[in-house]
Amino acid sequence: MRRLLRVIILSGIVLATLLLVVAGTGVFVVRHSFPSYDGTIELAGLDADVEVVRDANGIPQIYADKPADLFAAQGYVHAQDRFFEMDFRRHVTSGRLSELFGRDALATDKFVRTLGWRRIAEKELGLLSPATRQYLDDYARGVNAYLDGHSGSGLSLEYAVLSLKGTDYRPQPWTAADSLAWLKAMAWDLGGNMTEEITRTKLAATMPARTIDSLYPAYPYERNEPILPGGTVAKGKFTTTPVESQAPGRAMLTQDLLKSLDSVDKVAKALPTLLGRGDGIGSNAWVVSGEHTTTGKPLLANDPHLGATMPGIWSQVGLHCNKFSVQCPFDVSGFSFSGLPGVVIGHNSAISWGFTNLNPDVMDLYLERITGNGVLYNGKVEPLRTRTETFKVAGQDEEEKITVRETRHGPLISDIEDDAKEAGALAAKGKSSAPYGISLRWTALTPGRTADAIFALNRAQSWTAFRTAATLFEVPSQNLVYADREGHIGYQAPGKVPLRRVGTGDWPAPGWDPKFDWAGYIPFEAMPTEFDPADGVIVTANQAVVPKSYQYNLTNDWDYGYRSQQILERIRAAGKLDAEKMASIQLDTKNRNAETLVPYLLRIGIEDDFDKAGQDILRGWDFTQPADSAPAAYFNIVWRNLLALTFHDQLPESAWPDGGSRWFEVVRNLLVQPNNAWWDDLRTPQRESRDDILREALVDARAEITTKMAREPDNWQWGRLHKLTLTNQTLGKSGIGVVDRLFNRGPYELGGGASIVNATSWNAAEGYAVTATPSMRMVVDLADFDKSRWINLTGVSGHAFTDNYTDQTDLWVKGETLPWAFTKGAVEAKREHTLTFTKPNR
Repeated sequence: MRRLLRVIILSGIVLATLLLVVAGTGVFVVRHSFPSYDGTIELAGLDADVEVVRDANGIPQIYADKPADLFAAQGYVHAQDRFFEMDFRRHVTSGRLSELFGRDALATDKFVRTLGWRRIAEKELGLLSPATRQYLDDYARGVNAYLDGHSGSGLSLEYAVLSLKGTDYRPQPWTAADSLAWLKAMAWDLGGNMTEEITRTKLAATMPARTIDSLYPAYPYERNEPILPGGTVAKGKFTTTPVESQAPGRAMLTQDLLKSLDSVDKVAKALPTLLGRGDGIGSNAWVVSGEHTTTGKPLLANDPHLGATMPGIWSQVGLHCNKFSVQCPFDVSGFSFSGLPGVVIGHNSAISWGFTNLNPDVMDLYLERITGNGVLYNGKVEPLRTRTETFKVAGQDEEEKITVRETRHGPLISDIEDDAKEAGALAAKGKSSAPYGISLRWTALTPGRTADAIFALNRAQSWTAFRTAATLFEVPSQNLVYADREGHIGYQAPGKVPLRRVGTGDWPAPGWDPKFDWAGYIPFEAMPTEFDPADGVIVTANQAVVPKSYQYNLTNDWDYGYRSQQILERIRAAGKLDAEKMASIQLDTKNRNAETLVPYLLRIGIEDDFDKAGQDILRGWDFTQPADSAPAAYFNIVWRNLLALTFHDQLPESAWPDGGSRWFEVVRNLLVQPNNAWWDDLRTPQRESRDDILREALVDARAEITTKMAREPDNWQWGRLHKLTLTNQTLGKSGIGVVDRLFNRGPYELGGGASIVNATSWNAAEGYAVTATPSMRMVVDLADFDKSRWINLTGVSGHAFTDNYTDQTDLWVKGETLPWAFTKGAVEAKREHTLTFTKPNR
């Protein structure tokens, strides 16, 4: 994409774009796509009028008599606000980015087509309930009604910029499969450990297993509590009665994987991060019962931590049946995804729910022994399944084609790059000379019914109905927290989680050996669950779900619990909670890693007064990280330098520490081993110890912060380093200043940090810039829904320069929220715009 857009510059497009923005015609082009929030619009297929009420923030509340009309209107409204985002998402999920952005996007398209996201989505259509299928078709009808009346710059400014290079592009009609394919993108970004599996395997080529294990410490159950205090399975059902269990062993490794793994890793990381990936991708969600609140009713909070994009990932909406009934069972409000009908996170008139990522290990790499057009399995050669994929590429006349090969485990992802087949054709050990390939088995590549779960959650009126909905939520597997107006709270882990005959899925397995196959999935009734716990508190923040007593293996890649433990301690110290106090916990910036590390840093002797001034600013620090904190600025530079000095000499660049919770735990363990080999810098002739590295990190940080900010510590501020730029995922990454400025916003100076409750993550291997954020925040008051609070990272609009493009961002940066109107009276009190859909006159 970057190369294509630079060609646009050479063609004089930047000048044209600048003139368009500045001149009167530019004002027209910019405003041409602004949607109308008032008036009357004919919408084919309606049974009765539909009303869309928007407040000053443009948040739509939709009122209809029937579900068909409700979801058709939601489709139209989403297209009004976010169609370019929807179109971009479906180009990603169907492997068609190169149609818009040329050859630079082709490798990404090949990867997605090889995995077959869109093909799986089309298969899922036949599995869904008739009602869900109808809702998806109704939604598509609404989207297409908008497309029928808008095109080019009338759809979005992005199309106007793209058209300046002469591309004659008109979006295809929206389909139900386009909506379902988005669920595959969710599953990709939120589910699986493929990257860690690749990294561990590559490290195994040069390091003993014990050394690698030190980089992946066991979860610290003794310090950071799991979500549920106990847990095992008895007579097929989950119970909190603890028993002993033993973790399975891991499969043997082979170094012959490495070149193929490099190719796979390279292409996979190039895939656009629609929700975000990495250590910063997680969430906080917790619920407290009425015994902990001022109202006597539960409170539920949620803030998913996802990639920071422009526009934001979520779109707020309310979906209301004018008369709530069995025939029209929707009265729900919350956060939706553009391109997908319904509400993903929020509440209806009876219950509320929130999500955090369970992140079970649902991906396994298999080393496959290829023989011609076959693959070895259980001593016999099975035929490979093949299909041809064809790509249209912007800027070239000829289409591109690839042949996708699949084994019983899944697609051969080692075939993706032109040189990957050669890289994958490595000699097997022993007498066999058969080449290898690498296949991926992943739960999301089996058609499922997750779309049914979304509408079932939207309709659920009780814990029983909520759990029934959760049985349908297959991928990505999430931690679901629950509260209802009757005063109940609960937790449920849903999703397809593999049962492995051998191993835990941490390493690639030999595909020719049947004992490494999956033996099905953990039964839903055996998945962790809890209802009305005695202490009235459930906290989920990607930490371990269950203690070691649970006999099934969910994953070995939990978050290490620093956020969850801080939330628990805040709740226990808070007394009676209300919505405001719940929201204040979401803004907590305490760095529990600093609490561990700073005492060691303060013991280091530093004689130079200039260098010592940095160390001294850590004395008396409360370990919180607001944007204006000088100690936080200095500490985080020390932390980044410490990680580089300790690990960069011994790890390949692809495995350099990102600085998140796993590295908190790694360094915590090393601090009590002052002569551990990790402390030694192999680039120097002498052998360094812990204190040598800590001293060097302190001194280097003093020099760096002086260069970046100021000599005097009074002028240091964490936010001046820790900045967020909201970036359009396509044209905002062009590298063309004038185009970037059209669509991007920021930078914003933020507090918080990685693995902190206010999770504004950054990657220590790259710099201090914010890479992921709380993508929204909500607090639901089950005593009075109209007293609930919510905020989006950006605004509901995806149209640059509209009033609602970033109207919520300034509030979000300051930690503020908006009132969340739900009842008809509360919505009416905030009415600023009214759009009515009517049946066409015939």
